Amino acid sequence: MPWQPLSPGLAGERLCSTEEATAGSGTYTRHGFIFSSLAGCLERRSEDSGLPVVSVVRDSESQLLPNVGAVVTCKVCSINSRFAKVHILYVGSTPLKSTFRGTIRREDIRATEKDKVEVYKSFRPSDIVLAKVISLGDAQSNYLLSTAENELGVVVARSEADGAHQLV
Repeated sequence: MPWQPLSPGLAGERLCSTEEATAGSGTYTRHGFIFSSLAGCLERRSEDSGLPVVSVVRDSESQLLPNVGAVVTCKVCSINSRFAKVHILYVGSTPLKSTFRGTIRREDIRATEKDKVEVYKSFRPSDIVLAKVISLGDAQSNYLLSTAENELGVVVARSEADGAHQLV
């Protein structure tokens, strides 16, 4: 079998041991394991002599765009008293080939007590957030996003004390 597509993966995801396969494009090795260096689909190519080659490739299809109502995964880049600026990384579970800019306004952070929301208490730079697209962007503006639902909000945050990532 020349190649075998496997499930989509995330950048930094551990794929297998270096004893099981050889690292190909879109991967790197560390401490005896092969890791994905980009988000995409895993391919395993069988070589006649020796171990199969594991590669991660991006889809060659056209770029997926966030649409109104879509749940997106994004990373907080900066915050101020009125909004948080984010980069959109995924639409649903599909990784994007390039990031899109998004804005989460103070009034779109939660559904109740909107006037009491303080952006800096809700988000910090480098937080990973699930949000819903509420308005489309264009070349000059950002997508407007909301976290005002129970299933949305910060999903991974960096601890202020030790810098470790914590699942929320």
